[in-house]
Amino acid sequence: MANSIKTERLVLRRWREEDKEPFAVLNADPVVMEHFPATLSREESDALVERIEAGFDERGFGWWAVEADGRFIGFTGLQVPRFTAHFTPCVEIGWRFARSAWGRGYATEAARASLEDGFGRVGLTEVVSFTAVPNVRSQAVMRRLGMTHDPAGDFDHPVLPEGHPLRRHVLYRIRRQG
Repeated sequence: MANSIKTERLVLRRWREEDKEPFAVLNADPVVMEHFPATLSREESDALVERIEAGFDERGFGWWAVEADGRFIGFTGLQVPRFTAHFTPCVEIGWRFARSAWGRGYATEAARASLEDGFGRVGLTEVVSFTAVPNVRSQAVMRRLGMTHDPAGDFDHPVLPEGHPLRRHVLYRIRRQG
């Protein structure tokens, strides 16, 4: 199993204890978390890191901690969704970055490296991504990655209650080439 991936500007790597503090700050930022049901407490954020690392140990892939210039800026990578929908089971690609890292192409660069790892080393044939309808920034990343959107695949997220403003989600897909 790979323990890190290097791109032109970034390092995608397994999580370290010192990532927990900046990750908790990121998860407590209401602007970063505006397309999620709620911000996360420090305890919830730390528990997420533990789940991510357990996923790496179990499956050989997960959400990589991402650093730029030697500092933690967020995550990207592959994960198995923990809910049931018309397109599960599947592997999704996702990302979350500190606001200070926005607008620099880091999400696209890191996600592209994660997709290459998923289609190469992991051997996946398809990866999905989804987000709440208002999250146009993440949808732009999905399109830059070459993912395609079929409105027939859009869905109501089963974890969110009826009438929740973020319940409706768009679904994007990409298949391994060749």
